[in-house]
Amino acid sequence: MSKNAEVVGAGFAGLVAAASLAKNGWRVRLHERGPELRAFGAGIFIWENSLHILRALGVYDIAMDNAHEAPSYHVHDAKNVITGSDVFGAERGTRMITMTRQKLYEALLKAAVSSDVELVKNSNIVSATPNGTITTASGKTTTADLVVGADGVHSNVRDSVGLLKSREKAGFGAIRLLVPRKKGDSDNVIAYHSAGYRRALYVPCDPQILYLCFTTREDDHDGQMLPFNTEAWKSDFPQLSEVFSRIGSGGRWDLFETTMLKSWSNGKVAIIGDAAHSMTPALGQGAGCAMMNALSLAVAVSDSRPVEEALQIWEAKERPLTEHTQLTAQNLTKNGSAGRNSETGTKWDDVALKAARHIPTGTVAKLGSAA
Repeated sequence: MSKNAEVVGAGFAGLVAAASLAKNGWRVRLHERGPELRAFGAGIFIWENSLHILRALGVYDIAMDNAHEAPSYHVHDAKNVITGSDVFGAERGTRMITMTRQKLYEALLKAAVSSDVELVKNSNIVSATPNGTITTASGKTTTADLVVGADGVHSNVRDSVGLLKSREKAGFGAIRLLVPRKKGDSDNVIAYHSAGYRRALYVPCDPQILYLCFTTREDDHDGQMLPFNTEAWKSDFPQLSEVFSRIGSGGRWDLFETTMLKSWSNGKVAIIGDAAHSMTPALGQGAGCAMMNALSLAVAVSDSRPVEEALQIWEAKERPLTEHTQLTAQNLTKNGSAGRNSETGTKWDDVALKAARHIPTGTVAKLGSAA
């Protein structure tokens, strides 16, 4: 008889965990607290580590359809002068692919559905116990061979089994939104740095959509205002005035934080994604690390070892790279990213690209292949 798993949270980490467990012979139920399965409106960076995972799940072509690969990554200073430039590809050990979060989400949802994962919406899991029992808001309990908490930074699963060690605010946050692309828009990813602490990121996602990310300090009330305060940002980035004119009433402000756990598991309960290791977006690796650890979790618990033992081995193998990425991203967010690499004038040195170039557990693929 196959083992059963209850996965809590249908974000990127939850979908990868659910699909991977099902592909390894588990009976999987995936719980989503909300009434629909979707990602919020923003863009996302996909590096080679994540592309390996998409191949392993059989949805590489779906995700890559219409995705964008920027010719270059540029850094502009307050005077709109290019102070850094980088190119990705085989010679760097990774491509830099961008797409909307919804595009990636739809591909991962396809992987879960095609693997016969049971999807349950409006399912609010309020607690778990180390023996594998979960409880819904209505008081219903279910016991499984494995519980996976992928329920975000405010994780009920994580907190109910006492795993939180720290949640450190970075002092910065960002407004993230999508606008239409126009003919003549640059194909490059561009990081704009003001003379002060504000930063703007310009990211083509596909032929129709442009992702904008505006980073500022936690105490910059004008900079974090929604609807987007165009006049406040024009003073720092007048070169983006035409792009600002496309911004509507959407957008979302999020504070950045770094979450650390005492352990990634307790008994039969494992924690993944932002619930386990949220990080600032400076390296574009929040989703990448979440998906890597979700896939490797499924691999670890699918051998003959007891689940509790397998989870300890899984954490020992995967946690060092994740924490390296968290701390590198945190330092870049606090200290600024321009000029880190003396050769390129960008932040993309070997330290910053360590996770991006990593071949995740459970995948075997070559750079650029669609196998």
